[in-house]
Amino acid sequence: MNRLNLPSQSAAAPSAAVETPASRALAITFAALLGAFVVGGVGFSHIAAAHNAAHDVRHAVAFPCH
Repeated sequence: MNRLNLPSQSAAAPSAAVETPASRALAITFAALLGAFVVGGVGFSHIAAAHNAAHDVRHAVAFPCH
């Protein structure tokens, strides 16, 4: 305890996060599905702004779209 009766820094130190192969695979899978939805799903949207944004991304990454 220090002068203010607070626990010392070392006593309250957070533990390091451990990344497992399963959590990494889950994160990669979720990112891939989200990306596929944004580029593919939104690209076929009837909302012009969403369609145009996805269309521009397709051209930026050299993905054939037409």
